[in-house]
Amino acid sequence: MPNIYESDKISGVWIVEPTIHGDPRGMFIETYRREWFPNGREMVQGNRGNRREGAVVGLHYHLHQADYWYVPFGTARVVLHDLRAGGPTDGKTHCLDLSGENHIGVFIPPGVAHGFAALTDMTITYLVDNYYNPQDELGVMWNDPAIAGDWGVETPILSARDEENPLRADLPEGRRPYWKMRT
Repeated sequence: MPNIYESDKISGVWIVEPTIHGDPRGMFIETYRREWFPNGREMVQGNRGNRREGAVVGLHYHLHQADYWYVPFGTARVVLHDLRAGGPTDGKTHCLDLSGENHIGVFIPPGVAHGFAALTDMTITYLVDNYYNPQDELGVMWNDPAIAGDWGVETPILSARDEENPLRADLPEGRRPYWKMRT
């Protein structure tokens, strides 16, 4: 059985340490089950991203979408930050490494900003419980001092979009998530 536990820093974030089955042919890992996550909904879209060492993606957040991340190759430093106003962990940051060696997965609920730095060349797969919606693709500045994420890279490679995200304190009216926003 996998070891599944809620983050000790951000409510609703779940960490999965899967069971690895192996024999002389190789290995098998069950990386995701919906039943592992309280209030989880059906994942409807799967995505893959390949990133080169030093790339930083994020911080992104959604008002209506949950993500499940898994890194089968390489290593990603994941930075999560709770933006949900009124929640018990509002303003908390959690950093962890996902890699093809530790096989950890992470469930990220709506309202939690998420990003990662490629500590090596890497591949990330992620499942989402809503189809892509550009109106729900929001961001906050990756290096905001109020978030204090430990990215593990000295010279980040960023997209133009991620360089222009607002600070947490400057999120536009109506675009700040709030606690228990999703039913």
